[in-house]
Parts: sequence; C-alpha cells; structure tokens
Amino acid sequence: MKAFSAANGPRIFLDESSVLDIGGCFIGDVDLAPGRAIPDDGDPRIDHSLEGFLFTCGPDHIRHPEAIEGAADGRKYPLHGSFSSHPAEILFWDAQGPDAECRARVPLTIATGETAVLERHWRIDGATGEVSLSDKVTNTGTKPFARVHMYHMNIGAWLFDDQVRLTGRMLDKGGFPWTFGGETGGIFCVPAIVEGEQWAEIALGPIAAIGGLTLKVKFRTDTLPHLQVWRNQKAPAHVLGIEPVSHRLASRQELEANGELGWVKPGESVEYGLRFCFV
Repeated sequence: MKAFSAANGPRIFLDESSVLDIGGCFIGDVDLAPGRAIPDDGDPRIDHSLEGFLFTCGPDHIRHPEAIEGAADGRKYPLHGSFSSHPAEILFWDAQGPDAECRARVPLTIATGETAVLERHWRIDGATGEVSLSDKVTNTGTKPFARVHMYHMNIGAWLFDDQVRLTGRMLDKGGFPWTFGGETGGIFCVPAIVEGEQWAEIALGPIAAIGGLTLKVKFRTDTLPHLQVWRNQKAPAHVLGIEPVSHRLASRQELEANGELGWVKPGESVEYGLRFCFV
C-alpha cells in the first residue's frame, strides 16, 4: 500500500497489488475502511478488496457470478468481475506539494481470456480536500465485452450512531437513516440521473466518530446511471457500501435480453468518474 495525501482531505492508501484501489482511508487517526468486518463470499480476491475503503467491479461482470456466455465447460464470471488482484503500473506520482496526483496503467486479463487496459488517475485537491478518480477502460482484445462497472465504497458501520443518514435527490423523500432494510441489512438500487446534471451526489453523515463530518460522494451519470447501497450487519460483518453502478439490480441475462447491457468493442474505450470529500 502507498500512502497518498494532500494539504487537506483524507489520507488514503492505494493498493498497487489490486488496480490501485483504496485500502485504508483515514480522517485523523480513524480508518473508515471496514477491515475484516465483512462477509466471506468465498473469493479471496474479493475478501482482500472488501476490506478496503474502495474497490472496483468489472470490467466484464458485476455482482455475483453468472455463466460465461458460450462456455462449454460451464465456467462462470468471477465474483464482481476480473479487476481485483491485477497489479498496477504507476506512471506518475506527485504528493510533495499542496495537491497530490497519481496516474497508473493496469493491464487486465478478463474471465473470457481476452484483454483490456485500465488507465487510472487519482487526484486530491489540497485546497478543498476533494479526492477525484478518473478511469478509462479500453478493450485491447479481439472480442467485445460487457460495459459494466461499479465502485464499492465500504465504510465500517460501527462508526455510525442513530444520527447518521443517507441523503440524495435520487432517494425516497430525499433521504433516510442508514439503518434501512431489515434488522441485519438490506440493499437497494435506484436511478441516479437528474435532468440537466452530469454528476449525481449522495451524502452519508454526520459521523460523530470523525468529528461530525459528512461523506459526500459524486459520480458521473452518463456511464454510472444508478446508485446501489448495501449494508450488512450480520456478524461478523458490520459494513455499509455506497455503490455507483452502470446497471440496475438485475441478472446479466435479463439486462442483455432487454438490450441494457451494452458492449465495448475491440479498440473502444469507456470512461467513469468518482469524487468524494468529507465536509
């Protein structure tokens, strides 16, 4: 893990062993990442990624495993796709001045054996403390793959008290307490697009454990038009996830049958963007 911080904002740790996702995310001495307070889904790649504050699903699949189309041996896409565990090649790193910036390239081998490249750009604005992530995924193989992408922002929910709420224009009545759903958890996925706006925003807070700050997350809705939120308090899990995502909560087969899946052809690229800050 490489520490990455600016004059203001969180201190984050970028995971070179796994597409430069975020491991720890510290406000002062408090790490918001869930660590081992996560469910065990039987995939060590995802266990490692879930421990951190942010990990990336895709580029060939999101959510739980489903059969690979046309695979005679019954192979399935891995849990949350193929991004996790691919090492990053850092091309540029500057965290000496008030701002911080990093660029990396991640060659990928996806579940079908085809290839892709993730170009990743991290930046922290030293004046505002806002962290921004820009991703570009290019198909370098010989066959199309599904245009699917999800950012999991996982926060240790033991940090929350009864005052913490989720707030956003895409939410029912503009927001509700973080303890939505059943006693031990729940999940929902809603459209996030607001007419005339290119970015959606959701807030989580105030979080007393970090001085009453609120986490604000923004994401591009042209390629991430939905917001999924997941929480799991079934022991040993104690986590809430804010998850901008390319597709609604439905099976891969249903999405494809309805013409919703979309494909990235050889040589084509697709871009995604995420920002977050603590205010």
